[in-house]
Amino acid sequence: MTTVWDSLVGQHRAIEALSAAAEGRGMSHAFLFTGPPGSGRSNAAVAFAAALQCQEQPPGCGTCHACHTVLAGSHADVAVVRTQGLSIGVKEVRDLVRRSALAPVGRGWQIVIVEDADRLTEQGVNALLKAIEEPAERTVWMLCTPTVEDVLPTIRSRCRLVTLTTPSTADVADFLRRTDGASEALASYAARASQGHIGRARALARDEATRDRRREVVAIPVSLTSLGACMSKAARLAEVTKEEADAITSELDAREKSDLDTAYGVVERGRRPREYAPALRELEKEQKSRAKRRHLDVVDRGLMDLVSVYRDAIAVSAGAPGPLVNEEIRGDIQRLADTGTPEGQLRRIAAIFEAREQMLEFNVQPALALESMMLALVAPEVRGR
Repeated sequence: MTTVWDSLVGQHRAIEALSAAAEGRGMSHAFLFTGPPGSGRSNAAVAFAAALQCQEQPPGCGTCHACHTVLAGSHADVAVVRTQGLSIGVKEVRDLVRRSALAPVGRGWQIVIVEDADRLTEQGVNALLKAIEEPAERTVWMLCTPTVEDVLPTIRSRCRLVTLTTPSTADVADFLRRTDGASEALASYAARASQGHIGRARALARDEATRDRRREVVAIPVSLTSLGACMSKAARLAEVTKEEADAITSELDAREKSDLDTAYGVVERGRRPREYAPALRELEKEQKSRAKRRHLDVVDRGLMDLVSVYRDAIAVSAGAPGPLVNEEIRGDIQRLADTGTPEGQLRRIAAIFEAREQMLEFNVQPALALESMMLALVAPEVRGR
């Protein structure tokens, strides 16, 4: 039987808690959804919102009008904030606060879901805090962050915590076979390679180009045989990730530009209203911020793929049973294990996370951070030449 919870993979405990809350047991005015990337934080929040608005018993049937409109993103009483930029500013939060104070159109709840709540600016957090401290009677806030530390203690203390976990490989593979019709071999590969990230698993199962890009990334460690190779691989990784990010954003950018032109009645050679230029500058600013974030997201995914190779090498050195994340390149991983120690592999993993921090926290250009990282990944005897 179809329900609103079908999109949540391997989250049985969370589903039980949310189902009970939808029936009135443990209900709160604010929920904080936490979990690793790809675990389904926003999906869980949307499914819970559908269950709260559901017109049937038990709530969350997945077939009534309320469930359909919430899941489709068109319900009048459910607002979902998905930031494409680097942060969520105070202006956007104030708009949400004003909306949250309105009475629901229907008989259910006024629900506000904030994805990436860890990207709220300081002013945005302050504006949100007051709304959560003094909520409207029929309003429910749902915040999504990787960890509880990503929001202020004053906010998390007023929210009911819902913790999601990384789905198992078996659960992800079963989901891909059931929903995408993936073959046994492809579902198994995508589930392992995604390391529990549902969105990444679906992309790997559906798109050969995505699989090819990942194969190129996980082949990097054994190719770092010289300083020249390090520079070449760093440049190639920066180039490939930029191309992938541009492919994702270019279509959306063009559609937004077309929508803006239509809204202002702009034609190619015609006159443009005075208000058009400021609106265009604001749009281009948002698109630039989104492109930067998308590039960092794609680079970050590649870095996690690199980490999985060195973790596999540690597992091989320890004689750990079971398939590796990168089972299809076991030969390369065996070479890494034979030519390095587990301590050395841990140092390489630390170097990857350092590059990640430089880009995400300190705004270092990806090309520079990747060059430094590749030099740290190369074998000591090569580095000393």
